[in-house]
Amino acid sequence: IVAEARDYLAKVAVDASAIAVEKVNGKYNLDLDWIKLEKKKGQSLAETQLIQGIVLDKEVVHPGMPKRVVNAKIAVLDAPLEIEKPEWTTKISVSSPDQIKAFLEEESNILKSYVDKLAEVGANVVITQKGIDEVAQHYLAKRGIMAVRRVKRSDIEKLAKATGAKIVTSIKDIKPEDLGTAGLVEERKVGEEKMVFVEQCPNPRAVTILIRGAADRVLDEAERSMQDALHVIRDLYREPKIVPGGGAFEMEIARRIREWGRKLPGKEQLSVLKFAEALEHVPTILALTAGLDPVDAIAELRRRHDSGEVDAGVDVLNGKVANMLKLNIVDPLLVKKQVIRSAAEAAIMILRIDDIVAAAQTKSTGGGKSKGKTESEEESSSKTE
Repeated sequence: IVAEARDYLAKVAVDASAIAVEKVNGKYNLDLDWIKLEKKKGQSLAETQLIQGIVLDKEVVHPGMPKRVVNAKIAVLDAPLEIEKPEWTTKISVSSPDQIKAFLEEESNILKSYVDKLAEVGANVVITQKGIDEVAQHYLAKRGIMAVRRVKRSDIEKLAKATGAKIVTSIKDIKPEDLGTAGLVEERKVGEEKMVFVEQCPNPRAVTILIRGAADRVLDEAERSMQDALHVIRDLYREPKIVPGGGAFEMEIARRIREWGRKLPGKEQLSVLKFAEALEHVPTILALTAGLDPVDAIAELRRRHDSGEVDAGVDVLNGKVANMLKLNIVDPLLVKKQVIRSAAEAAIMILRIDDIVAAAQTKSTGGGKSKGKTESEEESSSKTE
């Protein structure tokens, strides 16, 4: 589905990884938590963009709030800006309208105190995982504070890491040092909806890939493809080595294992040759998928590898055996090693099962002999069981 834009999407994935990667003890480490994937229907896949910062699929809660804040001081909350209902059932008895008024005013005063506290520590952007009461929204708008509510927990954590904020669970205890910073927080229209962009974060490794597409199916497929691409890049950072794809790697390994196995004695030789045969199933399946005759394809691959063409594999797109490196079809070595290791462990586990017990009970009547069987037949049946 996304094949048309694969080169562009690949470039976006590589650019995002290059920003998010860090060097630790001489080795590169790519933490994919730094790369946020956000989907939004509309436009084409070619409109997919890389944003240095965090994009929230939410909008500013009140029309009177600022839609753009420069040099933002961000309060990241895991606490509601509303009056929480008690866990137990309660009733309030009132005898005059003044009591109702006093009750409502007290609620309003509590919410105002929350907003005053946020303004006091210097926050001009509030992003919370919980809800924001309408009264609190009014007071925030009056103070010129931008607010976003009901943000996902995963986004809250990413935002805290990117901005250097501390996730606050009690507004009463918030301090100026708990606030995060960002060069720009802005609400923008993306497609038919609005989203909040948090950019120019102090931690430059935080990036968002905003995936665009004309339909939900295209978006979902693009997201899966992007996740696959990012995992491939992470594997290459962990071990920067590649091998030819298209079954070329498995054919060459099988050839070398077969050469070594023929030098072994007895049953060891048989097991090693079977291991080599198992590796050849990968190019066999690829050949079947490409519509080739698997016997002819394997024979051709064996001939080429025996003559030194270690990069020869199955070209599925053109339905022939070809040089995989020239076609730029490669796999990370780390993945291949893990695949062989996992397959070998699974096979060993099955071989170690030394007992399979199958018990079949014979229906009997009256606790005696089985109906319709002679004594000799019963005795024979019993021995068989």
